[in-house]
Amino acid sequence: MANWLMKSEPGSYSWAEMVKDKTTTWEGVRNYQASNNLKAMKKGDRAFFYHSGEERAIVGIVEIVKEYYPDDTDASGRFGRVDVKAVKVLKTPVTLAAVKADGRFKDFGLVRMSRLSVVPVTPAQWKDLCAMGGTVE
Repeated sequence: MANWLMKSEPGSYSWAEMVKDKTTTWEGVRNYQASNNLKAMKKGDRAFFYHSGEERAIVGIVEIVKEYYPDDTDASGRFGRVDVKAVKVLKTPVTLAAVKADGRFKDFGLVRMSRLSVVPVTPAQWKDLCAMGGTVE
């Protein structure tokens, strides 16, 4: 099982909406590297739900429930989507500032490739970020 981080602008789709909807389609990714990360996702993988924009914090955990398939919002036909379900809220949001301040995350995609909307999370990073968020996975 792999772990990921998926970014969403709260004004476009927030964690509160994710919880209310229970499941959603993660669509609209138009960066090839982020799209390749979506393609690598398998059913059962977990991902952090990250609020981008002004909040800049990991706020929840989702699970991949449907693997990569065509994104019908993409007129070019080159990009796809996955479906996710809400799993749990983090007791304490983990801010980007806290991640950047912690040397354990110097190689983390959220820090190194800050504009990328979908990044892999190593097992050690997952464990450490869960602990920072007050949850055990």
